Amino acid sequence: MMVVARRVDAPADEVRYEFGFEDRFDRLLVIDPQTLDARVEDGDFNAAASAITAKIVSSWRTGGDFPQRMIFAS
Repeated sequence: MMVVARRVDAPADEVRYEFGFEDRFDRLLVIDPQTLDARVEDGDFNAAASAITAKIVSSWRTGGDFPQRMIFAS
């Protein structure tokens, strides 16, 4: 499984990523930069959403900024 995400424009109070399997960016992940709470726009916070969220948040904690792109492969 390879989940890919790319950061997209968002209001200042949100960080948004289009994500999906391979290069199918068919879902939207929204992260609150203050609390790091995450949700998926379609309401289905499944294993793929959880995995890519964990990678994004880990990168933010390490580098201090949300990455432009992220890949999770298992």
